[in-house]
Amino acid sequence: MAQAVAKKKNIQSSPVKMRLVLDHIRGKKVPEALATLHFMTNKASLVAEQTLRSAIANFQLKDENRGIDVEDLFISQCYSDGGPMLKRIMPAPMGRAFRVRKRSNHLTIFVSDRLPGAKKIVKAETEQKAEAPAPAAAPKKTARKKTTKKSEAAA
Repeated sequence: MAQAVAKKKNIQSSPVKMRLVLDHIRGKKVPEALATLHFMTNKASLVAEQTLRSAIANFQLKDENRGIDVEDLFISQCYSDGGPMLKRIMPAPMGRAFRVRKRSNHLTIFVSDRLPGAKKIVKAETEQKAEAPAPAAAPKKTARKKTTKKSEAAA
């Protein structure tokens, strides 16, 4: 399985905002993911599109991937980890100060010619599974209500 990776570090947006964008493209084909990212309206999608294009270029630069078409690539993995936080102080009423945490994230995108969960199914294996009988379901036992001393005395 041919694979390439692209990383972009210290992006000035929170990891949660980036993960919302990455959920839209995870596991999709590259042309579909590029179209999705291009027409989204937030800043995180612009950064993700640039990183995806970099991953595609990294894939094409490898000698063993020369014969593989870009149209056949998938996004096998993509994730966003938290980066360093800038800690700032904002004035608050009555002489207090509130801490403002400006978050950043690290983006990683893997592209490959095949999804990691996709396996080639051998016809003989599927026939063997079809011939095996399904296990019989055991009958359910119903719980009986225990009688208490009060109910015995009343009866």
